[in-house]
Amino acid sequence: QLQLVESGGGLVQPGGSLRLSCATSGFTVDSYAIGWFRQAPGKEREGVSCITRTGDNTKYADSVKGRFTISRDNAKNTVYLQMNNLSSEDTAVYYCYSYWNPSPFICTLVRYTYWGQGTQVTVSS
Repeated sequence: QLQLVESGGGLVQPGGSLRLSCATSGFTVDSYAIGWFRQAPGKEREGVSCITRTGDNTKYADSVKGRFTISRDNAKNTVYLQMNNLSSEDTAVYYCYSYWNPSPFICTLVRYTYWGQGTQVTVSS
């Protein structure tokens, strides 16, 4: 059974950092692109970042470019999202998602075949 389990969320002050983790199981992770989307109350779902199956290519939403970094360790079946210089606008539930994608060149922020239960990120002073 394919599973994605997020962790690492919490409360952080503006300007602070958090690192989210997504532990995967039940599938051959190196055949799947993996990413993160977020959803805040009253707002639409927003794709934040994704990484190709090999980890060679990444993509970011304009709202997080230069602040967030996605990475993956296929040996550990884990994907990470390092979030720096956080602001209140980043407050949301963050979900890890995946979809089968043999391409090592490109991933998308809008295709969510599988996703986890989410982890809350709250940025507040």
